[in-house]
Amino acid sequence: MTDAAEVRNLTRQLLAAHPPATTDRTDFLKARFDAGLAWVHYPVGLGGLGAPRSLQAVVDAELAAAGAPDNDPRRIGIGLGMAAPTILRFGTDEQKQSLLRPLWVGEEVWCQMFSEPGAGSDLAALGTRAVRDADEWVVDGQKVWTSSAHVARWAILIARTDPDLPKHQGITYFVCDMTDPGVEVRPLRQITGEAEFNEVFLTGVRIPDSRRLGAVGEGWKVAQTTLMNERVSIGGSRIPREGGMIGPIARTWRERPELRTHDLHQRLLGLWVEAEVARLAGERLRQQLVAGQPGPEGSAMKLAFARLNQEISGLEVELRGEEGLLYDDWTMRRPELVDFTGREAGYRYLRSKGNSIEGGTSEVLLNIVAERVLGLPSEPRSDKDIAWKDLAR
Repeated sequence: MTDAAEVRNLTRQLLAAHPPATTDRTDFLKARFDAGLAWVHYPVGLGGLGAPRSLQAVVDAELAAAGAPDNDPRRIGIGLGMAAPTILRFGTDEQKQSLLRPLWVGEEVWCQMFSEPGAGSDLAALGTRAVRDADEWVVDGQKVWTSSAHVARWAILIARTDPDLPKHQGITYFVCDMTDPGVEVRPLRQITGEAEFNEVFLTGVRIPDSRRLGAVGEGWKVAQTTLMNERVSIGGSRIPREGGMIGPIARTWRERPELRTHDLHQRLLGLWVEAEVARLAGERLRQQLVAGQPGPEGSAMKLAFARLNQEISGLEVELRGEEGLLYDDWTMRRPELVDFTGREAGYRYLRSKGNSIEGGTSEVLLNIVAERVLGLPSEPRSDKDIAWKDLAR
């Protein structure tokens, strides 16, 4: 299946058989998945057609014109952008069949349990243990900064299965059922007043070996697939011109001439150009994905995303003056998604501070770009060949 006309015809057949105006939303999404029009580059039977990724735009355009519902991608972004490509690459046939359809349809939300209180930027230092017990693994530990854990059914989880090996080895990758006994989710209130992040305590959680992704001890390799896709999904999402953070400040500039100054004009022009360059670079990155797995370029995009969001939101607060300091509601809430453009300037300013931490800190991403894009020598790592249990902590 490589022809745009064929894909367009399949999409129109879907719309004829399941008219969006009269079909239940979830039923329509299930029919779309079964027709191979969820993500066309995935294999047949797993929501795809085995077609080039570029043909997804044909499907999306036809469905948008017909007013068809989407799967609320912001709410299920971790599942779509991180869990799904990892399952596709490393999962068993049974795992793919059972997990991908409800993930894409949005029936089941996913979260990511990687970071720990003592293993954030140095993720490979993680200490959550998984001990084999016949056909199960018993997991004990703590994870932190876990977005959407309070609404998630499933989690992608990495845990240490062999402390006698160096830290990048002896790690195994699992799929954890968040409803299992021993999983406790606690909110982490942020500077915005909300708690979209959580900390998760795992106490004697029993995970069947059938929910392991990849080989025992190769969790770091599997996690790299997740992390590369995560950075692309954060920094390289498709947006229109003046989409994202630059949109609200551009609208304010046009609608509120009394706020303008020459200095603010020059700074806004510079950030507008940078935002447009980043948008176009994201388009190029997505085109490169057609040829294979995401590479380190996604880290550069995520770097640009974080810096631009913080600089644009800071300029927006400055442009609005006293209005920019207002904040509508400090009520403790546990939202299902982050809405940068649907809130006021004060929220954007505060929330963007986390962009340089979440999804890989900017400092770590700079190292990745230096070593894997520019080819600079890596920093000396004295702990590279030392067993994890012997590391100073």
